[in-house]
Amino acid sequence: MTRLVDPPLADLTETMMDMGQRARAASRALGLLTPDDRTRGLKAIAASIRAASAEILAANAKDMAAARDKGLAPSMLDRLALDERRVEAIAAGVEAVAALPDPIGRELARWSRPNGLDIARVAVPLGVIGIIYESRPNVTADAGALCLRSGNAAILRGGSESAHSSGRLAAAMRSALKAEGLPEDVIQLVGTTDRTAVGLMLGGLGGALDVIVPRGGRSLVERVQAEARVPVIGHLEGLCHTYVHSGADPEKAVAITVNAKMRRTGICGATETLLIDASVAADLLPRIAEALEAKGCELRGDAQARALMPNIAPATDEDWATEYLEPILSVAVVDGLEGALAHIDRWSSGHTDAIITEDSAAAETFLARVDSAIVLHNASTQFADGGEFGFGAEIGIATGRIHARGPVGADQLTTYKYAVRGTGQVRP
Repeated sequence: MTRLVDPPLADLTETMMDMGQRARAASRALGLLTPDDRTRGLKAIAASIRAASAEILAANAKDMAAARDKGLAPSMLDRLALDERRVEAIAAGVEAVAALPDPIGRELARWSRPNGLDIARVAVPLGVIGIIYESRPNVTADAGALCLRSGNAAILRGGSESAHSSGRLAAAMRSALKAEGLPEDVIQLVGTTDRTAVGLMLGGLGGALDVIVPRGGRSLVERVQAEARVPVIGHLEGLCHTYVHSGADPEKAVAITVNAKMRRTGICGATETLLIDASVAADLLPRIAEALEAKGCELRGDAQARALMPNIAPATDEDWATEYLEPILSVAVVDGLEGALAHIDRWSSGHTDAIITEDSAAAETFLARVDSAIVLHNASTQFADGGEFGFGAEIGIATGRIHARGPVGADQLTTYKYAVRGTGQVRP
């Protein structure tokens, strides 16, 4: 799609409605393709992204320069930045999606009734998916690839910060589909940064959109959930916790906590609060804190944590509720497993929470009672990622309970229908 420049509202409305109709037509055409056709398209997209690497990096340089001028936070700059390694990772991610089993037509269940009817539950695409996201250009490729793999058409609306990068990625993807004789309109990028386009998508584009997936900060997700006229697969912020239990191995506790916070601070799976058992805090907390501070992490603690480390800043209720996406970590000393569970129950966003312990009974209790999309034992919260789950990529981490939860990959972008086979039965 040609990039728009401040179009009049009437023209923008017409353009967006046209995108919806073309996406609907493309989704129908996609339904006639075979799994091998979809795989062929995905492999062509990966090759096209690699071939366009120089152009993608040049476009990203423009986005980065504008973002620095705007004073974007380091975490946002990290999400936005591309280099040769990250472009290669984007292409490799598309190839990983191409290697996934095709989810369409899967027989999810099958049974026979006493009257002889044969009933099968079969996976089918959702249809046309609108994806609204912020400054990560890689989402353009991940979302487009996952939608193609799962037989869906995608209308993508990226953030203004990544407009040049996302535009060049989308162009490479569409050109690959066209060259393969596949419907290029299964992947469309909204070419304007005008927020009116988001409102039109939330209205459903005249019935063309079947579902919307928001990926970004709380304000974006809350707007989408409040205003959308179509179903939403929601992704709230990652208020992730790592709990060091009394039975934790000290070496694991240090290594996992440092990785969970500092591997990449700007991703939604980064730990934002460290909980540590009061019975081991005096010995373990200074060791963990030293390792974190050596990596440049600022610590903020409750009264008990500060009693052990008076040099750290005090934590407030605002800290427990903040997704920092920065090298800042809140620390609370808790009274055993029940204290940790109570803190998580109050403050967690339902994204990802972890326990570090060698006590298998405590670990199983934590896994059973923490009501988050992802719960881990003796592993970093940074594993909250579709690629790490074997999904190839993800559109986001769904924190709701309806339809999809956790990493949203190709399988999660399907619904199902019932195929009923009879031999002439009529109902009495």
